[in-house]
Amino acid sequence: MTTFRIGSFDVGGPRLTIIAGPCLAESVELCHHVAEVVQELCARYGFNYIFKASYDKANRTSAGSARGAGMEAGLGILRSVKERFALPVTSDIHLPEQARSAAEVLDLVQIPAFLCRQSDLLEAAAETGRPVNVKKGQFLAPWDTKNIIEKLKGFGARGTMLTERGTTFGYNALVVDMPGLETMRSYGVPVCFDATHSAQRPGGAGTVTGGARETIPAMARAATAVGIDALFLEIHPNPEEALSDAATQWPLDQAEALLRQVAAVREAVGLQPSIV
Repeated sequence: MTTFRIGSFDVGGPRLTIIAGPCLAESVELCHHVAEVVQELCARYGFNYIFKASYDKANRTSAGSARGAGMEAGLGILRSVKERFALPVTSDIHLPEQARSAAEVLDLVQIPAFLCRQSDLLEAAAETGRPVNVKKGQFLAPWDTKNIIEKLKGFGARGTMLTERGTTFGYNALVVDMPGLETMRSYGVPVCFDATHSAQRPGGAGTVTGGARETIPAMARAATAVGIDALFLEIHPNPEEALSDAATQWPLDQAEALLRQVAAVREAVGLQPSIV
């Protein structure tokens, strides 16, 4: 396993890394609130923590959907989280020309699932010198990700992680191939499981993406038992009022219960003893 360093910890090491925050960087207050709560929970359960929020939601079901404050303001919010809580931060980029500016703030550059094979975007991300987290496209088989890893290696990426976020299963549905997590991990890079996006029903609510929030804990437990290096969760204090992905963001007041389950599963399978 080729680990990579972010801040004070190694992604792919013995400790699970939690990547979590609201889907969209709606405000400084929201991001600070979520970061503060999740940081304390991760410290309690012995997890690494990377704060995540998007500065721009470029891929929306409807043109009327909220996209965010924009790159400059959104990165400003992420910078404030980074400075106030001494946390590494991540967000997704959508165009090669965004990479350099985004990497001035981001510690981990994320590539969206629909753009996971875009060579120019992967190259620009690698050239920032930041590790790159690629979300596996809903249209890809697990073994197809080996080509993405090879691309990034050729572009000189300092570190690569793959994220599973569900595979298209007919119309408006996703399914998760749990053994596929092991397939991707066999290529020698850390693997993350995105539990909240895997619960989506893409375009399933007409002009917005629907989802089945109640399935998130089961999928998170299952992926943890298979053996993952990171767990991705979008978390919001009031998911129903969120400006994006309202159907699948996990409630902040239920974050501890979910992380407690994850810690218990890891302890049960001998991956990491609970320190609580």
